[in-house]
Amino acid sequence: MEGIVEFSDWEKLNLIVAQIIRVEEIDGADKLYKITLDIGNDEERIVCAGLKKYYSKEDLQNKKVVLFENLCPRKLKGIESRGMILAACSENHEKVSLIIPDADAEVGGKIS
Repeated sequence: MEGIVEFSDWEKLNLIVAQIIRVEEIDGADKLYKITLDIGNDEERIVCAGLKKYYSKEDLQNKKVVLFENLCPRKLKGIESRGMILAACSENHEKVSLIIPDADAEVGGKIS
């Protein structure tokens, strides 16, 4: 059946709770923010996320989010993005909602 994922494939994904600690503009980017995340164990991670149309920098500050941590790095606007923040999108992408863990979810905690 098309689109079916084996459990062993699911186990390859590393989804964790991360907290946004800094949101920055990217020169020449009308959709992307450069976002620095606390991913636990005194480690930070930078990702580029196409959230400008949906969230202000202030709205994103200190939010806990779900990070697809082990996604292959990708250069966007000259910045190495090391992961993806997960969000729910409407079919036409007019609405985007971050997937937000409960307030007491621990930063760095694995999502399973």
